[in-house]
Amino acid sequence: MRRVSRTVRVGDVLLGGGNPVVVQTMTNTDTRDVLATVDQIRAAVRAGAEIVRVAVPDHEAAQAIREIKREVAVPLVADIHYDHRLALAALEAGADKLRLNPGNIRDPQRIREVARAAKEKGVPIRVGVNAGSLDPRFLTKGKEVTPEALVQAALWEIELLEREGFQDVVVSLKAHDVPLTVEANRLLAKEGDWPIHLGVTEPGPELEGIVKSAVGIGVLLAEGIGDTLRVSLPGDPVREVAVAWEILRALGLRKRGPTFVVCPTCGRTGIDIAGIAAEVKRRLSSLEKPVTLAIMGCPVNGLGEAERADFAILGGKGFGTIYAGGKVLLPKVPEERLAEEFVRVVLEEVKADA
Repeated sequence: MRRVSRTVRVGDVLLGGGNPVVVQTMTNTDTRDVLATVDQIRAAVRAGAEIVRVAVPDHEAAQAIREIKREVAVPLVADIHYDHRLALAALEAGADKLRLNPGNIRDPQRIREVARAAKEKGVPIRVGVNAGSLDPRFLTKGKEVTPEALVQAALWEIELLEREGFQDVVVSLKAHDVPLTVEANRLLAKEGDWPIHLGVTEPGPELEGIVKSAVGIGVLLAEGIGDTLRVSLPGDPVREVAVAWEILRALGLRKRGPTFVVCPTCGRTGIDIAGIAAEVKRRLSSLEKPVTLAIMGCPVNGLGEAERADFAILGGKGFGTIYAGGKVLLPKVPEERLAEEFVRVVLEEVKADA
């Protein structure tokens, strides 16, 4: 059962309130380079991003939001650190949401000033607490970051915002340490009904980053905690979006594009499952329609999976049978033609259903 949270509107996207968990990412271009930033946002949106955050390190970057918004339809979040005036400038440029870091904007008067301006424009604020930039006031005497410290840092800023009558608050508590992140968010979930933005920050490159993100975010989502998420990985934001969708699909929370069921292979396998699956994924991963594609190596589990999937390959010795809708469509297709024939069948059937 999902935690009950209030609804916060970001542009035309609804966070919390029982709405679907929303996928976010962040650009890594220089925001002042409008063309590059727009290109990256469009690629992320094609991959399934529903909200995109941009860095706002100076006033030129804040002003660029106005031009970027003319070129993209997705809601934009202005990522603000150190200088509250950048938040005010981003609001004037049309940002759909602000992210404030209570670890480096600590003056209550300046936070209240941003709250009043955001309230006037109907723009929500994410209170984004990170372990790496935690206000020293909340550290233990040994300078340790604890789950309780992350929660207290968030509550300190939330109280300032709410004293100004500002209610459109989203909260995130992130660390590179998965147990710390999980426990902090569990504690936060008991403190109020703000929508919670999930993420494991600085989780590492490649496999390490994907695994830490999937475990940390997945545990919380499985417990019903979390209304939106960003998978933080170095490099192309499209990869972040892809991993985010895989997490949501694995938990049955969202459906978008193909779900792959692929045999892990063993001594009974008679076709190149890994190679065929890789080629099928390369050619069909851009599909937006939710379909289940099973690529199986033998009848042990393969027959059941083939009959339950929308489309399937059931392998034999040097050949495979292609299924559609649980029924045999093409028997005994030679291994070298399997990927090609399978892709053709899926695309023709999906197009026919469109």
